[in-house]
Amino acid sequence: MTRLASAAEPAELEGAAECDGPRAVLLESREVPLGGVRAMEVHRSLPQRDLPMIGAWCFLDRFGPQTTMMRVEPHPHIGLQTVTWPFAGAVRHRDTLGSDVQIMRGQLNLMTSGAGIAHSEYSVGDAPTELDALQLWVALPESRRHGEAAFEQHRSLPEVELAAIDGQAAYGIVVMGRFAGAVSPASAYTPIAGAEVRVPAGARVRLPLRPDWEYGLVGVDGTLEVRTGIPAPGDAAGSPTDATTALTPQHLLYLGVGRDGVEVSSRDGATVFVLGGQPFEDEIVMWWNFVARSHDEIVAAREAWEAGDPRFGHVVGHGPERIPAPPLPGVRLTRRHRRI
Repeated sequence: MTRLASAAEPAELEGAAECDGPRAVLLESREVPLGGVRAMEVHRSLPQRDLPMIGAWCFLDRFGPQTTMMRVEPHPHIGLQTVTWPFAGAVRHRDTLGSDVQIMRGQLNLMTSGAGIAHSEYSVGDAPTELDALQLWVALPESRRHGEAAFEQHRSLPEVELAAIDGQAAYGIVVMGRFAGAVSPASAYTPIAGAEVRVPAGARVRLPLRPDWEYGLVGVDGTLEVRTGIPAPGDAAGSPTDATTALTPQHLLYLGVGRDGVEVSSRDGATVFVLGGQPFEDEIVMWWNFVARSHDEIVAAREAWEAGDPRFGHVVGHGPERIPAPPLPGVRLTRRHRRI
């Protein structure tokens, strides 16, 4: 997916901070345009002004739930992987490697840009249809970001059962990396976790975490009560270990590092997406659809796309249609720093 809200985002974030322990920071997603026209409802949870990344995860959009037609014309990427995880509807993916596939619920599309790739995304059919999905980006490490592009689709992913403390067990699908003892077959180049977990009504379960990784929870549907152990500002009720946060759709709860698990429960049932990973090896420069390490890399990629450079190739099945790069801001782009 292409992002066109970048010109309004800050080019530099001051006051960098290391995440040195558990957190309980509830962040709200913001509505953004897609393809320059607000024809689709899209909410962005990452990056946040104070939280540019969770592990290697550097971008998270949810498009839906809604009835719409998606028509995202060819656009470029560098330095990242796109992770497409649908909840409803079907999306057609085409790219410059010759890939032309449809993806549906329970399947994963993973595109690794390396030094450069372009792709398009259309909903299936010629009329508005039900559509709901997450699209996430994973920043590639130095060892992989200059390499060749790749695409893979996984129609079978490992499932895990999380034993219940109360009520019924919860079930998860491991989309990327490692979670609860299972490993996704999708290619990952940094230690990472991405999993969808469904918590039944009336259940209380423990999500297993790695203390040396940082984590966030993304609300998908329902309300999830998360025992964070960190009271909200001004909340004097109960002991710190009993402090809980209610997580609802379009919100992200950042948990920080130093946890070996977190208890969650839901009165009526809820679905959550778990993001996690080893803190990333570097700070990044992210602008439009590019993840880099410097302003000059961004400028070079933009100029290559605008010039029709072979670096990005031609998307199979398309003619001259493409999304032009927006103008660069009038300041030098700098690396993004966390502040929480």
